[in-house]
Amino acid sequence: MPHLPDVVLWSVPAFVVLTVVEMVSYRLRPDEDAAGYEAKDAATSVGMGLGSLVFDALWKIPIVAVYSAVYTLTPLRVPVLWWTLPLMLLVQDFFYYWSHRGHHVIRVLWACHVVHHSSEKFNFTTALRQPWTTWTVWPFYLPMIALGVHPAAVAFCSGANLVYQFWVHTERVGKLPRPFEYVLNTPSHHRVHHASQGGYLDRNFGGILIVWDRMFGSFVPETERPVYGLTKNIHTFNPLRVATHEYAAIARDVRAAGSWSERAGRVFRGPGWQPAGSVAGKAPEKAADRTGAPGAAEPTGATKKSTGVKKEPVA
Repeated sequence: MPHLPDVVLWSVPAFVVLTVVEMVSYRLRPDEDAAGYEAKDAATSVGMGLGSLVFDALWKIPIVAVYSAVYTLTPLRVPVLWWTLPLMLLVQDFFYYWSHRGHHVIRVLWACHVVHHSSEKFNFTTALRQPWTTWTVWPFYLPMIALGVHPAAVAFCSGANLVYQFWVHTERVGKLPRPFEYVLNTPSHHRVHHASQGGYLDRNFGGILIVWDRMFGSFVPETERPVYGLTKNIHTFNPLRVATHEYAAIARDVRAAGSWSERAGRVFRGPGWQPAGSVAGKAPEKAADRTGAPGAAEPTGATKKSTGVKKEPVA
Protein backbone atom coordinates (compact mmCIF):
# COMPACT_ATOMS: atom_id res chain seq x y z
CA MET A 1 0.00 0.00 0.00
CA PRO A 2 1.39 3.45 -0.87
CA HIS A 3 2.29 5.61 2.12
CA LEU A 4 0.67 8.96 1.47
CA PRO A 5 0.09 11.71 4.05
CA ASP A 6 -3.32 12.70 5.40
CA VAL A 7 -3.37 16.12 3.74
CA VAL A 8 -6.57 17.19 5.47
CA LEU A 9 -5.13 16.50 8.93
CA TRP A 10 -1.88 18.26 8.11
CA SER A 11 -3.80 21.29 6.82
CA VAL A 12 -5.87 21.87 9.98
CA PRO A 13 -3.41 24.42 11.47
CA ALA A 14 -3.53 26.40 8.21
CA PHE A 15 -7.36 26.29 8.27
CA VAL A 16 -7.36 27.75 11.78
CA VAL A 17 -4.82 30.47 11.01
CA LEU A 18 -6.55 31.56 7.79
CA THR A 19 -9.96 31.65 9.49
CA VAL A 20 -8.62 33.86 12.29
CA VAL A 21 -6.96 36.15 9.74
CA GLU A 22 -10.20 36.45 7.80
CA MET A 23 -12.19 37.23 10.96
CA VAL A 24 -9.69 39.91 11.96
CA SER A 25 -9.80 41.39 8.46
CA TYR A 26 -13.54 41.99 8.84
CA ARG A 27 -12.86 43.76 12.13
CA LEU A 28 -10.15 45.97 10.68
CA ARG A 29 -11.70 46.55 7.26
CA PRO A 30 -15.46 45.90 7.44
CA ASP A 31 -17.43 45.47 4.24
CA GLU A 32 -21.11 46.31 4.61
CA ASP A 33 -21.97 44.43 1.41
CA ALA A 34 -20.14 41.23 2.34
CA ALA A 35 -21.86 38.39 4.20
CA GLY A 36 -19.06 38.28 6.77
CA TYR A 37 -19.34 36.25 9.98
CA GLU A 38 -22.08 35.43 12.45
CA ALA A 39 -21.13 33.54 15.60
CA LYS A 40 -23.96 30.97 15.51
CA ASP A 41 -23.55 30.34 11.81
CA ALA A 42 -19.80 29.85 12.13
CA ALA A 43 -20.28 27.54 15.12
CA THR A 44 -22.77 25.46 13.13
CA SER A 45 -20.34 25.18 10.22
CA VAL A 46 -17.50 24.07 12.49
CA GLY A 47 -19.82 21.62 14.24
CA MET A 48 -20.91 20.13 10.93
CA GLY A 49 -17.26 19.75 9.95
CA LEU A 50 -16.37 17.96 13.19
CA GLY A 51 -19.42 15.74 12.88
CA SER A 52 -18.48 14.82 9.33
CA LEU A 53 -15.16 13.43 10.58
CA VAL A 54 -17.03 11.03 12.85
CA PHE A 55 -19.59 9.91 10.27
CA ASP A 56 -17.02 9.67 7.47
CA ALA A 57 -15.05 7.26 9.64
CA LEU A 58 -18.15 5.05 9.87
CA TRP A 59 -18.99 5.20 6.16
CA LYS A 60 -15.35 4.47 5.34
CA ILE A 61 -15.66 0.86 6.54
CA PRO A 62 -18.04 -0.42 3.82
CA ILE A 63 -16.57 1.93 1.19
CA VAL A 64 -13.03 0.66 1.74
CA ALA A 65 -14.36 -2.89 1.55
CA VAL A 66 -15.94 -2.24 -1.86
CA TYR A 67 -12.92 -0.35 -3.17
CA SER A 68 -10.57 -3.08 -1.99
CA ALA A 69 -12.67 -5.76 -3.67
CA VAL A 70 -12.70 -3.90 -6.98
CA TYR A 71 -8.96 -3.18 -6.75
CA THR A 72 -8.27 -6.85 -6.07
CA LEU A 73 -10.35 -7.97 -9.05
CA THR A 74 -8.93 -5.58 -11.62
CA PRO A 75 -5.75 -6.73 -13.42
CA LEU A 76 -4.63 -3.13 -13.89
CA ARG A 77 -2.16 -1.34 -11.63
CA VAL A 78 -1.09 2.32 -11.61
CA PRO A 79 2.04 2.85 -9.52
CA VAL A 80 2.27 5.88 -7.26
CA LEU A 81 5.22 7.78 -8.73
CA TRP A 82 6.21 11.42 -9.01
CA TRP A 83 4.72 11.66 -12.51
CA THR A 84 1.61 9.46 -12.02
CA LEU A 85 0.38 11.33 -8.95
CA PRO A 86 -0.38 14.57 -10.87
CA LEU A 87 -2.28 12.49 -13.42
CA MET A 88 -4.28 10.86 -10.62
CA LEU A 89 -5.11 14.32 -9.24
CA LEU A 90 -6.30 15.39 -12.68
CA VAL A 91 -8.50 12.31 -13.12
CA GLN A 92 -9.89 12.60 -9.59
CA ASP A 93 -10.76 16.24 -10.24
CA PHE A 94 -12.62 15.19 -13.40
CA PHE A 95 -14.70 12.64 -11.49
CA TYR A 96 -15.20 15.18 -8.69
CA TYR A 97 -16.79 17.52 -11.22
CA TRP A 98 -19.35 14.88 -12.21
CA SER A 99 -19.96 13.86 -8.61
CA HIS A 100 -20.53 17.48 -7.63
CA ARG A 101 -22.79 18.13 -10.60
CA GLY A 102 -24.74 14.95 -9.91
CA HIS A 103 -25.26 16.03 -6.31
CA HIS A 104 -26.93 19.17 -7.59
CA VAL A 105 -29.26 17.67 -10.20
CA ILE A 106 -30.45 14.44 -8.52
CA ARG A 107 -32.56 15.12 -5.48
CA VAL A 108 -31.51 12.19 -3.28
CA LEU A 109 -27.88 13.22 -3.87
CA TRP A 110 -28.73 16.87 -3.26
CA ALA A 111 -30.08 15.83 0.14
CA CYS A 112 -26.49 15.07 1.08
CA HIS A 113 -24.85 18.08 -0.54
CA VAL A 114 -27.45 20.69 0.48
CA VAL A 115 -25.70 20.87 3.86
CA HIS A 116 -22.76 22.67 2.28
CA HIS A 117 -25.04 25.28 0.72
CA SER A 118 -27.17 25.92 3.79
CA SER A 119 -25.25 28.86 5.22
CA GLU A 120 -26.31 32.39 4.30
CA LYS A 121 -22.73 33.48 4.95
CA PHE A 122 -19.67 32.85 2.80
CA ASN A 123 -16.37 32.62 4.61
CA PHE A 124 -13.70 30.09 5.50
CA THR A 125 -15.95 28.37 8.06
CA THR A 126 -18.43 27.69 5.24
CA ALA A 127 -15.84 25.34 3.75
CA LEU A 128 -16.08 23.28 6.94
CA ARG A 129 -19.86 22.85 6.67
CA GLN A 130 -19.71 19.29 5.39
CA PRO A 131 -22.46 16.65 5.14
CA TRP A 132 -22.77 13.64 7.41
CA THR A 133 -24.20 11.32 4.73
CA THR A 134 -21.40 11.03 2.19
CA TRP A 135 -22.31 7.46 1.26
CA THR A 136 -23.57 8.90 -2.04
CA VAL A 137 -20.11 10.08 -3.17
CA TRP A 138 -17.99 6.93 -3.40
CA PRO A 139 -19.56 5.37 -6.58
CA PHE A 140 -18.25 8.25 -8.70
CA TYR A 141 -14.64 7.19 -8.05
CA LEU A 142 -15.08 3.49 -8.78
CA PRO A 143 -13.69 3.96 -12.34
CA MET A 144 -10.38 5.09 -10.86
CA ILE A 145 -10.19 1.94 -8.73
CA ALA A 146 -11.15 -0.22 -11.71
CA LEU A 147 -8.34 1.39 -13.73
CA GLY A 148 -5.84 0.24 -11.11
CA VAL A 149 -5.46 3.28 -8.85
CA HIS A 150 -4.95 2.16 -5.25
CA PRO A 151 -7.78 3.19 -2.87
CA ALA A 152 -5.23 5.01 -0.68
CA ALA A 153 -4.16 7.09 -3.68
CA VAL A 154 -7.80 7.95 -4.43
CA ALA A 155 -8.23 9.01 -0.79
CA PHE A 156 -5.11 11.17 -1.01
CA CYS A 157 -6.33 12.87 -4.20
CA SER A 158 -9.77 13.48 -2.67
CA GLY A 159 -8.15 15.00 0.41
CA ALA A 160 -5.94 17.25 -1.71
CA ASN A 161 -9.00 18.39 -3.67
CA LEU A 162 -10.85 19.18 -0.43
CA VAL A 163 -7.90 21.10 0.99
CA TYR A 164 -7.57 23.18 -2.18
CA GLN A 165 -11.23 24.19 -1.99
CA PHE A 166 -10.87 25.67 1.49
CA TRP A 167 -9.36 28.93 0.24
CA VAL A 168 -12.03 29.57 -2.41
CA HIS A 169 -14.67 30.11 0.30
CA THR A 170 -14.04 33.81 0.87
CA GLU A 171 -15.25 37.24 -0.17
CA ARG A 172 -11.95 38.85 0.78
CA VAL A 173 -10.24 37.82 -2.45
CA GLY A 174 -11.40 39.49 -5.65
CA LYS A 175 -10.79 38.27 -9.17
CA LEU A 176 -7.32 36.95 -9.92
CA PRO A 177 -5.32 37.54 -13.12
CA ARG A 178 -7.09 36.12 -16.18
CA PRO A 179 -4.90 33.00 -16.69
CA PHE A 180 -5.69 31.81 -13.15
CA GLU A 181 -9.40 32.58 -13.51
CA TYR A 182 -9.51 30.70 -16.81
CA VAL A 183 -7.97 27.46 -15.52
CA LEU A 184 -8.49 27.25 -11.76
CA ASN A 185 -11.47 27.27 -9.45
CA THR A 186 -11.14 30.61 -7.64
CA PRO A 187 -13.06 32.49 -4.95
CA SER A 188 -14.86 34.44 -7.68
CA HIS A 189 -16.01 31.24 -9.41
CA HIS A 190 -17.01 29.57 -6.16
CA ARG A 191 -18.99 32.57 -4.95
CA VAL A 192 -21.16 32.04 -8.02
CA HIS A 193 -21.56 28.38 -7.09
CA HIS A 194 -22.85 29.26 -3.61
CA ALA A 195 -25.21 32.00 -4.81
CA SER A 196 -28.99 31.65 -4.85
CA GLN A 197 -29.75 33.97 -7.77
CA GLY A 198 -31.45 32.26 -10.71
CA GLY A 199 -28.67 32.88 -13.20
CA TYR A 200 -26.09 31.49 -10.79
CA LEU A 201 -27.94 28.32 -9.77
CA ASP A 202 -26.11 25.05 -10.39
CA ARG A 203 -22.99 26.48 -11.97
CA ASN A 204 -19.23 26.22 -11.48
CA PHE A 205 -18.94 22.69 -10.11
CA GLY A 206 -15.17 22.40 -10.46
CA GLY A 207 -12.99 21.39 -7.52
CA ILE A 208 -9.44 22.43 -8.41
CA LEU A 209 -9.97 23.22 -12.10
CA ILE A 210 -12.73 25.30 -13.66
CA VAL A 211 -11.92 23.98 -17.15
CA TRP A 212 -14.46 21.14 -16.73
CA ASP A 213 -17.24 23.71 -16.36
CA ARG A 214 -16.03 25.52 -19.46
CA MET A 215 -15.91 22.24 -21.37
CA PHE A 216 -19.31 20.94 -20.29
CA GLY A 217 -21.36 24.15 -20.37
CA SER A 218 -21.85 24.83 -16.65
CA PHE A 219 -19.57 27.86 -16.28
CA VAL A 220 -20.88 31.31 -15.37
CA PRO A 221 -18.62 34.27 -14.44
CA GLU A 222 -19.25 36.46 -11.42
CA THR A 223 -20.98 39.62 -12.63
CA GLU A 224 -23.15 40.69 -9.68
CA ARG A 225 -22.70 40.29 -5.94
CA PRO A 226 -24.02 36.87 -4.91
CA VAL A 227 -26.75 36.25 -2.35
CA TYR A 228 -25.82 33.13 -0.43
CA GLY A 229 -27.82 30.27 0.97
CA LEU A 230 -30.88 28.50 -0.34
CA THR A 231 -33.74 30.15 -2.15
CA LYS A 232 -35.89 29.08 0.78
CA ASN A 233 -33.69 29.14 3.85
CA ILE A 234 -34.61 27.06 6.87
CA HIS A 235 -33.26 29.51 9.44
CA THR A 236 -31.92 27.07 11.99
CA PHE A 237 -28.57 26.34 13.56
CA ASN A 238 -29.55 22.85 14.72
CA PRO A 239 -26.84 20.56 13.29
CA LEU A 240 -29.14 17.53 13.16
CA ARG A 241 -31.69 19.41 11.09
CA VAL A 242 -29.02 20.89 8.86
CA ALA A 243 -27.81 17.36 8.15
CA THR A 244 -31.20 15.72 7.56
CA HIS A 245 -33.82 18.29 6.55
CA GLU A 246 -33.86 17.41 2.86
CA TYR A 247 -34.15 13.69 3.55
CA ALA A 248 -37.18 14.51 5.70
CA ALA A 249 -38.63 16.62 2.88
CA ILE A 250 -38.14 13.75 0.41
CA ALA A 251 -39.91 11.36 2.80
CA ARG A 252 -42.88 13.74 3.11
CA ASP A 253 -43.14 14.13 -0.66
CA VAL A 254 -42.90 10.37 -1.26
CA ARG A 255 -45.66 9.72 1.28
CA ALA A 256 -47.90 12.31 -0.37
CA ALA A 257 -47.20 11.11 -3.94
CA GLY A 258 -50.12 9.69 -5.90
CA SER A 259 -48.24 7.16 -8.03
CA TRP A 260 -45.04 5.16 -8.16
CA SER A 261 -43.74 7.26 -11.03
CA GLU A 262 -44.22 10.38 -8.94
CA ARG A 263 -42.48 8.74 -5.98
CA ALA A 264 -39.53 7.89 -8.19
CA GLY A 265 -39.49 11.45 -9.52
CA ARG A 266 -39.47 12.91 -6.01
CA VAL A 267 -36.31 10.90 -5.27
CA PHE A 268 -34.38 10.71 -8.53
CA ARG A 269 -35.44 13.74 -10.57
CA GLY A 270 -33.99 17.18 -10.04
CA PRO A 271 -34.51 19.17 -6.86
CA GLY A 272 -37.69 21.17 -7.33
CA TRP A 273 -39.20 18.70 -9.81
CA GLN A 274 -42.98 18.62 -9.85
CA PRO A 275 -45.23 16.19 -11.75
CA ALA A 276 -46.85 17.69 -14.85
CA GLY A 277 -49.90 19.84 -14.14
CA SER A 278 -49.31 19.93 -10.38
CA VAL A 279 -48.65 23.66 -10.10
CA ALA A 280 -51.92 25.49 -9.80
CA GLY A 281 -53.03 24.48 -13.27
CA LYS A 282 -49.93 25.95 -14.89
CA ALA A 283 -48.06 24.13 -17.60
CA PRO A 284 -44.76 22.66 -16.42
CA GLU A 285 -41.72 24.78 -17.12
CA LYS A 286 -38.47 23.61 -18.61
CA ALA A 287 -35.67 23.15 -16.16
CA ALA A 288 -32.90 24.20 -18.53
CA ASP A 289 -30.67 26.87 -17.04
CA ARG A 290 -32.00 26.05 -13.58
CA THR A 291 -30.73 22.56 -12.96
CA GLY A 292 -27.17 22.90 -14.12
CA ALA A 293 -27.98 20.68 -17.10
CA PRO A 294 -28.43 23.15 -19.95
CA GLY A 295 -31.02 22.04 -22.43
CA ALA A 296 -32.42 19.29 -20.19
CA ALA A 297 -36.14 19.84 -20.09
CA GLU A 298 -37.92 18.56 -17.00
CA PRO A 299 -41.38 19.18 -15.68
CA THR A 300 -40.95 21.49 -12.77
CA GLY A 301 -43.08 24.04 -11.04
CA ALA A 302 -40.21 25.93 -9.51
CA THR A 303 -36.47 26.00 -9.30
CA LYS A 304 -34.65 23.65 -7.01
CA LYS A 305 -33.85 26.32 -4.58
CA SER A 306 -37.29 27.85 -4.53
CA THR A 307 -38.98 24.53 -3.86
CA GLY A 308 -37.14 23.77 -0.71
CA VAL A 309 -35.13 21.13 -2.48
CA LYS A 310 -32.05 22.41 -4.00
CA LYS A 311 -31.26 25.60 -2.27
CA GLU A 312 -33.72 25.32 0.47
CA PRO A 313 -33.71 26.64 3.94
CA VAL A 314 -31.37 24.58 5.91
CA ALA A 315 -32.00 23.86 9.48
